[in-house]
Amino acid sequence: MDNLDELLKETELLARHMSSYQHELPPDLDYDANVSEEAKNQLIQECEDLWTEMKECQKKLMVLDAEKLPESDVQLNLQMLKVKALTAEYELWQNKTPDIISQNKDILLAAGKEELKATDQELEMMLSNVRATNKKLKSDLEKEERWLEEQQEAVDALTAKLDDLKTQASNISQNSIHEQLKKKLQKLSDYRDELLAALGDFLSEHYPVPEEPDKRVKRKKGTVESPRVEWIPLADILETLISKTMDSPHDPYIGIKEEFWPPYIELLLRYGIALRHPEDPNKLRLEAFHQ
Repeated sequence: MDNLDELLKETELLARHMSSYQHELPPDLDYDANVSEEAKNQLIQECEDLWTEMKECQKKLMVLDAEKLPESDVQLNLQMLKVKALTAEYELWQNKTPDIISQNKDILLAAGKEELKATDQELEMMLSNVRATNKKLKSDLEKEERWLEEQQEAVDALTAKLDDLKTQASNISQNSIHEQLKKKLQKLSDYRDELLAALGDFLSEHYPVPEEPDKRVKRKKGTVESPRVEWIPLADILETLISKTMDSPHDPYIGIKEEFWPPYIELLLRYGIALRHPEDPNKLRLEAFHQ
């Protein structure tokens, strides 16, 4: 973001400088002004003289015999000749004064105009590129600023939400949490009692306590009446199994008492409500329906 701002400032400064110096530039030249016929003829004559001089030099070079190189170490001699030629050319350019293309003012003016025209075109292209770059940088800067504003709004919203949650958390005391848990536990206990009561009513109606008929056992000394067995209701058996499972889940088995009516025990085992102990058939436990 900082680099983008710096680049944008530099381009704006460059465009400002170019526009501030625009009034100091000379007026546009008349590039289409025709050169006089005399100047054209003079320039053509100078070109022909140079071309004639070049031909004469070429003829002299062709007349000169080529230097014969020794047969031994030809490559080394060629390299030495190249060094001599480059050294001579270097000294020549060092001592030579640049020649003016022509002494005619019309020709010099036309050449200057062409050079200024080319320079003007290059500067116009440069200014156009700078303006295009400046426009793109401004667009990118606007996009970055909008993105920054959106991010800042999101941060502000999250900060406000966090402050609200902190305020709510500070208002909730330990006692209120305890009271809420206590109320929930009481509701669960009441619901459990309702379920147990409904289960007891259903079992009392459909699975009543069986009536034990009177039995008499005959012995050698006489006839003796056997004590009557008080059968435990099926609801109590299930409640005992449930309580044992909840109170001691590590050892949920209970012993089968004489007061448990055998058909009810068989009913619980056959329908998968209870399971026998794998080692002691006189013990059973409630099926782990909660797992």
